[in-house]
Amino acid sequence: MDVEMTIERYADQGRCVGHVDGRVVFVRFALPGEKVRVTLDEPHDRADRFWTGEVSEVLEASPDRVEPVWPLAGPVAQGGGVGGADLIHVSLPGQLAWKKSVIDDQMKRMGHVDTDVDVVRAPGDEAPGDAADKGGKAGLHWRTRIELIADDEGMPSMRRRGSHVRVPISDMPLATERVLDVAAQTRLWEGGFEPGSQIRVVAPEPRGNAARPFDAKATANAHRTDADAPDYALMIDGRQCDGRRLLTEDVDVTLPGTGELMRFSYCVDCAGFWQVHRLAPNLLVQHVLDLTAQVLRGTGSACIWDLFSGSGLFTLPLALTAAPRVRMLSVEGAANAVRNAQRNLDRYHVRGVDAYVGDVARTLRTVPSRVAHPDLVVLDPPRAGARAEVCRRVMAAGPRGIIYVACDPTSLARDTATLTSGGYRLAHIRAYDIYPMTHHVETIALFTR
Repeated sequence: MDVEMTIERYADQGRCVGHVDGRVVFVRFALPGEKVRVTLDEPHDRADRFWTGEVSEVLEASPDRVEPVWPLAGPVAQGGGVGGADLIHVSLPGQLAWKKSVIDDQMKRMGHVDTDVDVVRAPGDEAPGDAADKGGKAGLHWRTRIELIADDEGMPSMRRRGSHVRVPISDMPLATERVLDVAAQTRLWEGGFEPGSQIRVVAPEPRGNAARPFDAKATANAHRTDADAPDYALMIDGRQCDGRRLLTEDVDVTLPGTGELMRFSYCVDCAGFWQVHRLAPNLLVQHVLDLTAQVLRGTGSACIWDLFSGSGLFTLPLALTAAPRVRMLSVEGAANAVRNAQRNLDRYHVRGVDAYVGDVARTLRTVPSRVAHPDLVVLDPPRAGARAEVCRRVMAAGPRGIIYVACDPTSLARDTATLTSGGYRLAHIRAYDIYPMTHHVETIALFTR
């Protein structure tokens, strides 16, 4: 069933809102102010509070609308539907405006605080001289990890949204040039896979020279047997088939106070989590270190909690640079990530970090006395957020500051309400558009007592 409507405002999950006969409709591939024809999702005659649908024709376009540079990710009516880039129809400035609107709206409605967040684009995500990004190639080639599925012919493909149809692909415009080089080298696009196989390609982004670089390969042999293999991985159904199992990810930052450029090198499992944008680790670690310097200014000895700590993205630089003497508690649910975090700490000869595997809320019920009273807590939870119990236990520990790294504005807003009701205030907020062409956005907030 097709209907015509005027789109009213942004919503979450990459959709916009319109109304048909008084009923709310969440619409994919729309923009506020547009008049569009929408194909409603089936079943469309149900008595739900709202319907969903997708733009099939634009009757009056927004100035922020562009032709999708990756048509396969666009609307089904235009031959797309593979997903993975739900803002592919929006100019890059329009994407920033969209994400800012969603964050500010969620923080007001659910967090009960007024914000005017800056959304910052990663360097290089907009082509030089293409500020309006009208049909340019900006916002592409940022993913250091891609996941595909083999179709019935054994070719790499992506599922068309809302169906089991697998659309074969011979390119991935969001992937970095390094990932595309690996795909070509391993003959990924030639197929030959078992139908239904899950395919994953991971290729760390090469970094230029940095002051005080760490020679990861020099100590890698102590932890893996494939240290001489190329620094990438091709995985089929969770099995590493080419490259390395343990990859080296480099993060370059400028140390607060000294201005010294430093590189941190991490051992990361190719099947594990790592920030997917080629520059996300640099941007996020830099911001967390800058905020840490504010919170701990003048402190000679600091106790820090790093919760949902992964492979130690923040743990390692905080342990080495946050203060002259640092004691830390890190907690992560994935055992393999904690093993790699410990490898990373050992390679830098870091002591004084109590690294725990387990549920964060349960772990915080009994904390060793030496790290029971943190000066600073860093939270980097999954999309569901830290949730109320973790927030309450963090507040009960009484840190001066809480740095919250959020990949979902709704979860951040909900946890903001918990933190502000418990005596903390939102002192700073900034967002990073490290997921161009998608509705996702990373937000960093600082709460102080």
